[in-house]
This record gives sequence, structure tokens and C-alpha cells, in this order.
Amino acid sequence: MGDAYKYAVVIGANKGIGFKTVKQLTNSGVTVVLTARDENRGTEATSLLNEQGFSNVVFHQLDVQDAQSIESLAKFVQTQYGRLDILVNNAGASGVVPDEDVLRAMNMNLVDWNVTEALLPLLQNSPSPRIVNVLSRRDISWHTGTMPVEEGAEGSVMLALLPDGGPTGCYFDRTVLTEF
Repeated sequence: MGDAYKYAVVIGANKGIGFKTVKQLTNSGVTVVLTARDENRGTEATSLLNEQGFSNVVFHQLDVQDAQSIESLAKFVQTQYGRLDILVNNAGASGVVPDEDVLRAMNMNLVDWNVTEALLPLLQNSPSPRIVNVLSRRDISWHTGTMPVEEGAEGSVMLALLPDGGPTGCYFDRTVLTEF
């Protein structure tokens, strides 16, 4: 498993933007762990991609509200790949250092933040790690987003595959660097 290979985890990837992100990353040669809370839906999504010729995608069940599920994913990635190059947080809000008061005010569960924390040691094993946090309103707007999911995924994929020395800690609106 040389450095020429990239390994990614996409959280919340059995449908929508997450699914299209997996497809676009695998199309770029990245080996992707597709995660979903529902094992049947995740397996179906992975099988569909495999049938379409994307053999570099595997499924691992992940419930971001379950510490054992998070630990199981981290152990799986460690055992299979030894590192993680790309983490795409697509299931709710994710990040590295939460402000607990802000999270409580937004009625967000602190467990959501634990996925990134659990995978940080694996990201630190990468020569060029990337964390992409996706904020989308598709699920809460009854899938009436303003663009097709393929287009919505383009920004995540662009950021995940940025060359070394690219922007960090920035906000992008799709593929455009934007002010907060």
C-alpha cells in the first residue's frame, strides 16, 4: 500500500451528495469506505457502485451516534489501510474542536463530533490528509435542493483532491472560496 494510493471515508454516503461524492472519488482512483447508518442501504449503495465497475469502494456500517460503531470504523480503516487520507463528513455537522455551548444551543449531539476525533490518528498517518465538512440542506428540504446531487458533490471532491499547499480552514460555496 504505497503512497500512490489514497484512502477515503465518506460519512452518510448511501444516497444523495454523499453517494455522488463516493462515485466521483472512486472515479479519480481513490479507494473509498462508504458508510451509512442503515446496513441494508449501505450495502445496496456499495453493490450498485461495484456493479458499475467501481471495485475500489467498500462498505462499513457507521452510526455517528454510537461510540462502538465509530470505534469499529476506526479499527477497520487501521487494519485495512493503516492510514486515512480523506475524511468527508457528510452526515450532519462535523468538525475537530467543538464549542460545547454552541452545540447545545444548536441542539446538536456531541457524539457527532467524535467520528473526526476517532479518525484523526489515521489522518495523521497520511502524507497529505484532508478533512472536508459538507453542509447541505437537501435532506431537511425534502430533497428540493437548488442543484443536482452530482453538482453538489463536485465541491467536496475538489477539496478532497486539492494538491499540497492548497487552502485550509476555509469556507467554500461549492467550488468557490467564500467569506464567512
